[in-house]
Amino acid sequence: MDDQERELERRRSELAAKLAAKEVRTGEDAARDERAEVGRKGYAQAMKLSSEFLSAIIVGIILGFLIDHFAGTSPWGLIVFLMLGFCAGVLNVLRAAGKVASPHPADRRPDGKTK
Repeated sequence: MDDQERELERRRSELAAKLAAKEVRTGEDAARDERAEVGRKGYAQAMKLSSEFLSAIIVGIILGFLIDHFAGTSPWGLIVFLMLGFCAGVLNVLRAAGKVASPHPADRRPDGKTK
């Protein structure tokens, strides 16, 4: 019976050591996953901001080109609407980043801050 208890105790200590090592690895994996999640969120935010900026500029270019084409005001429509698109893109990026408040009252929270 004494040999069985010693064998059982040895197996318990081996199991405890394996579990401790597994917990350390699990903690490291969780920390690595958390860092990766932060990186993915940053990448998503950058893609959102850049696409909002570029889309405003592209819309300005298209509108300017169309106005120039139909009104015969080349190149002034393109120049004016390119500048307006650039300004709109900058404003959209600042709003999305939370640096400028939204002008629409429905977008504001009851505490006065924007969504």
